[in-house]
Amino acid sequence: MKPDLKVRHGGKILVDALAAHGARLAFGVPGESYLPVLDGFYDVRDRLRYIICRQEGGAGYMAEAYGKLTGEPGILFVTRGPGATNGSVGVHTAHQDSTPLIVFVGQVGNEFAEREAFQEIDYRRMYGPLTKWVAQIDRIERIPEYVSHAYHCATAGRPGPVLLALPEDMLFAEAAVADAPHYKRVQAAPTPADMRALAELLQKAERPLVILGGSGWTRAAVDAFRAWAERCGLPVGCAFRCQDLFDNRSANYAGDIGIGINPKLAQRVKDADVLLVIGARLGEMTTSAYTLLDVPVPKQKLIHVHAGAEELGRVYQATLPINSGMVPFVEAIASVKLDGARWGAYLRAVREDYSAWHALGTMPGALHYGEVVRWLSEQLPEDAIVTNGAGNFASWLHRHFAYKGFRTQLGPTSGSMGYGFPAAVGAKIAAPERTVVAFCGDGDFLMNGQEFATAVQYDAAVIVLVVNNGMYGTIRMHQEREYPERISGTQLVNPDFAAYAQVFGGHGEIVERTEQFAPAFERAVASGKPAILELRIDPDAITPSTTLSAIRQKALASRS
Repeated sequence: MKPDLKVRHGGKILVDALAAHGARLAFGVPGESYLPVLDGFYDVRDRLRYIICRQEGGAGYMAEAYGKLTGEPGILFVTRGPGATNGSVGVHTAHQDSTPLIVFVGQVGNEFAEREAFQEIDYRRMYGPLTKWVAQIDRIERIPEYVSHAYHCATAGRPGPVLLALPEDMLFAEAAVADAPHYKRVQAAPTPADMRALAELLQKAERPLVILGGSGWTRAAVDAFRAWAERCGLPVGCAFRCQDLFDNRSANYAGDIGIGINPKLAQRVKDADVLLVIGARLGEMTTSAYTLLDVPVPKQKLIHVHAGAEELGRVYQATLPINSGMVPFVEAIASVKLDGARWGAYLRAVREDYSAWHALGTMPGALHYGEVVRWLSEQLPEDAIVTNGAGNFASWLHRHFAYKGFRTQLGPTSGSMGYGFPAAVGAKIAAPERTVVAFCGDGDFLMNGQEFATAVQYDAAVIVLVVNNGMYGTIRMHQEREYPERISGTQLVNPDFAAYAQVFGGHGEIVERTEQFAPAFERAVASGKPAILELRIDPDAITPSTTLSAIRQKALASRS
């Protein structure tokens, strides 16, 4: 023991290590397995807040949203056994969305290990496929080392989640150890030869197309890339739920390349002679189930830029694979000069396709949900944060909301339901000065609706739009397509969502007609409270392009 170091218990050493790495918020549900950690938070509560959540799944989404919003690792604390299993949904989302996240899980004491003690789980086996690294801190003296490793691992290369198990006896032990300094982010960078090859491929292209996606971006990198793409005359699309990586108002914006893609944009991806893909993994959603590019060798000349070397060549053999973080790549591409004058007519045609697709269509019922989305797109502050979970309700948001700036969109590329509302709460606590609006389906919201209590407790004045059609709409849509008129397992009986908000101490209203929405939204903002606006839409309105009855009729006709 060094005489100049203060003796601390394991929980305090751990929390002090988090503070040393710059953590501002930690989300979790308290458990007796990590009582010393809760004690450690007491002494740093003015600079590192522990946000008490109501269920570990909601806490996991809040921590993941924090990581996505800030680029710094989200911090999640869950207790052993049931807490760890509940929290796993947030870990899976962080894994598929490449979000930096550090999860701390209480564990049985070492003296009880391997006995299937109360709530004991082998976290290495449970979480191994979902994380970049799983470990257990058995020696108190190594806490600063393990936490430093966790930060570096979560943020290096392709970001993602890591997990550390905390045996109870280790946390209660005492030691005198020094804190590690703030972590340093490690990123690969492109070589000069990479950039020369990139310039040559693009300069020869007749139908180039850029696709942006993934994580690891910064506001400065997004702004610099937009300036370069506009200067060069390149059309730019964004991968699934990454629409805030390029200002949608730009004449160079081509649209989102994900679920419900504009068919004309899908065809342009197929017809491109050079695809410059930066940050996106080119997974199932971005490639329309791997149909937009041939596997393993695309017909298009593919320039694939990704922070994780293991991702390059995983599915597609690129003409030019470039292992690089987003910031170093954008810094390097700034010096690439392209004469894009000959792409002028092509670029205008791409933009015209987007504008036509972005236009509102008709919709059954008295409440036109698309008009609600368009009104918000035009009225919200440019830095407003819009979150969503998973479900057909999100397709209107993808199609009709124009994202103006970096980190204004928080949605799960993992397609996880229940994400939008807790993500909004986490975002509002992290950035209380910004307007935060959550789009949720009726089934989607109630997966984590209990976190409305968390929003009220922390004065997180989010505004939640619960799009209520009385069903699990996405599954019902597929059901009508495959088994028309045989409705099973998709009907929902819902509460009065406005009353739900009110009994928690928030603001709530029901909106049944389009003209009711704008004043209801303004009242919600004026209330200064967490608010729910229940949007009761016609159940037949299943997507911006079609209805359930049309899907059913088409399916029946094909069977006759």
